[in-house]
Amino acid sequence: MLLFDLDGTLIDSNGIWEDIDLRFLGRHGLTPTEEYAHTVGHSIFPVAAVFTRDYYHLDMTPEAIMGEWMAGAEEAYARVEMKPGALEFLNRCRDQGEPMALVTACVPELCRTALRRHGLEPFFTDLIFAQELGLEKRNPEVFRLTAERLGIPAGDCTLYEDAPHNCTAAQRAGMRAIGVYDRFYAKYQDQMRKSCDGYITSFLDLL
Repeated sequence: MLLFDLDGTLIDSNGIWEDIDLRFLGRHGLTPTEEYAHTVGHSIFPVAAVFTRDYYHLDMTPEAIMGEWMAGAEEAYARVEMKPGALEFLNRCRDQGEPMALVTACVPELCRTALRRHGLEPFFTDLIFAQELGLEKRNPEVFRLTAERLGIPAGDCTLYEDAPHNCTAAQRAGMRAIGVYDRFYAKYQDQMRKSCDGYITSFLDLL
């Protein structure tokens, strides 16, 4: 079974969140920090909103924060582009009879918007959302639950993923992990080349 991450792996969307964060912080007179960007970039939506509120001592509910984020994200996800070679690779895997599923920390609504834009829904036997599990994707339990839901051993799964901590989590759950380059995690390239079961600079490498 092939498992795919969405943001930064199949679609070129990590930059969307950088822009949304900067606009949100600017509207509230706040300055981004490396700690903030790192934490929010590694969290599921509700956890990121709570962290943002507490980190900047905002007089806002997490729901209000998420509402501002969503207002900027919905239009962007309706026009987001795929990463080079991703669609061609999915087509090849489908033609070869490979079963595929999506495992993502993306907001379900935004994920489905991007999938519809590119006609990707038919490729996947299942969509697993970390947000619906209530777990951050860097938690190996996400991948253990994924294998359980799919009804297959974790050892029979290979994950394609751009985030190094998520690759590590999948490996700890017993899966293989193939790192996929994204500029958002560019500084981790050497680490991922050493720790992942494989590493690609784009899906064009596999075609």
